[in-house]
Amino acid sequence: MRPHHSYSVVPQLPRPLERLRDLAWNLRFSWDPATLDLFRMVDPNLWVESGHNPVLFLGRVSQARLEQCATDDAILTNLQKVWNDYSRYLASNQTWFAKSGDAPGAGTIAYFSAEFGLASCMPVYSGGLGVLAGDHLKSASDLGLPLVGVGLLYQRGYFRQYLNSEGWQQESYPANDFHNMPLRPARGRNGEEVAVQLPLEGRTLHVKVWRAEVGRAPLFLLDTNVVQNDPLQRGITSDLYGGDVDTRLKQEYVLGVGGMRALVAVGRAPDVCHMNEGHSAFLALERIRMFMAERALTFQEAMTSCAASTVFTTHTPVHAAIDHFSESQMESVFSEWRRAFGLSPAQFMDLGRERPGADGSAFNMAVFALRMADSRNGVSRLHGSVSRRMWSYLWPSVPEHEVPIGHVTNGIHTQTWVSREMRELLDRYLGQRWQRDPADQSVWEGVE
Repeated sequence: MRPHHSYSVVPQLPRPLERLRDLAWNLRFSWDPATLDLFRMVDPNLWVESGHNPVLFLGRVSQARLEQCATDDAILTNLQKVWNDYSRYLASNQTWFAKSGDAPGAGTIAYFSAEFGLASCMPVYSGGLGVLAGDHLKSASDLGLPLVGVGLLYQRGYFRQYLNSEGWQQESYPANDFHNMPLRPARGRNGEEVAVQLPLEGRTLHVKVWRAEVGRAPLFLLDTNVVQNDPLQRGITSDLYGGDVDTRLKQEYVLGVGGMRALVAVGRAPDVCHMNEGHSAFLALERIRMFMAERALTFQEAMTSCAASTVFTTHTPVHAAIDHFSESQMESVFSEWRRAFGLSPAQFMDLGRERPGADGSAFNMAVFALRMADSRNGVSRLHGSVSRRMWSYLWPSVPEHEVPIGHVTNGIHTQTWVSREMRELLDRYLGQRWQRDPADQSVWEGVE
């Protein structure tokens, strides 16, 4: 007989071990070796088998082993030490931002990215763009910035590689089980699970919002694989960078417009939006619509206001790698916004056309993002120069060296990438201030 249902029996954490649950659901574990060691102590073999995923790990540890751990002095002592450090980290009022004088009354910064590389047990990233976004979020947590992340929650993420018995590289596309990842459904002010609705091709698209904790910084991830949607709608967030051009358009629609609506729904309406590459640029359309509705602004006034509080980081130095959408595709998704703005189809397309008025040319996401943000940057000094040359025609009367695209060199989250051995060496000679306050240059004088 075919089974009707599958059930997973989850062990009950004994009271002395209950704090493991909070540690497992905060991605700070990904850059804290002491937390990883603690999970490894509970069951080293299972820790490897579970892919270093503490949520999946806690769901698979046998009840008998948990009961043993609840009376193990070594594990309980380490748990108390890790918990004290974790609690101090979350409660600290000595972060760089808190000491900068800008913290009181600071608004929310929303960082939008198509992928976030935070930990191997959260495979919703493919490479450098995602790793940068993940490190950006971790660093914001360490610095105490009032920043939230917004991305998409892919059912399959990107492929994984392995070697077959003959040594050939193979790919697999494992499905993500969101309930066994360090994620929880996002909740609104009244404790209800948050979902947003978007108009799409004459129907309603339902988008579930999930929340991950990255130290102090929350990350909100959008998921269209819900029962209210039809199979095509459910597949929008199925694959990272998968599908055809229509799917890419809908993914970027969900990320930008759905992301803005999700932040409002969870009570985190942003004061500043940062677009990590052009995938999320449609957030500008939703912000303009909101400004026009809430502040009684004209379209031009709302667009100017939106651009003044929007940052765009461009990563792509090749025109062919940028997303382009036709007028019919844009009209199928954004006709409601166009009419609200009082624009004709041609005027609306000109927002993203490389040369306004060129009928038949496509909507360029990078061009649109450059026009919708007053702050623009490449990701290195050289890339800033390349970007100014690449996009100089958008500012035809401006000398190339004055084209308003700067640069901020890509950085890393130090504690994620420093090895355990180097961490111990730095602790020995610098103390732990290099972890808590890496921006203080006096800390690093101890290296000499």
